[in-house]
Amino acid sequence: MPHVYILECADGSTYVGSTTDLERRLEQHRRGEGAAYTRRRLPVRLVFSQECSRIDEAFAMEKRVQGWSRAKRRALIEGRLGDLPALSARRRRREGGLLHPGG
Repeated sequence: MPHVYILECADGSTYVGSTTDLERRLEQHRRGEGAAYTRRRLPVRLVFSQECSRIDEAFAMEKRVQGWSRAKRRALIEGRLGDLPALSARRRRREGGLLHPGG
């Protein structure tokens, strides 16, 4: 089954990916055969995964989560789903202020 997943790297950063075989992909990351990003930040550990019905759904969620702030990713990892809308709203307000000074 397709999954979207988040790894926590040795330096505390996170990596978001998607795959059709989660166990195989995790083993690749752990052996340093995964993405270049995780290869330089071993060891890694799985901190979140979600099963999706189709790979295109997993890939779309991967891309969406990659654009999230560290705080929003942390809320997802910790299961604080109720915090996600507020974290999104804060970011939109902040970005809106940068795009429209004096507005």
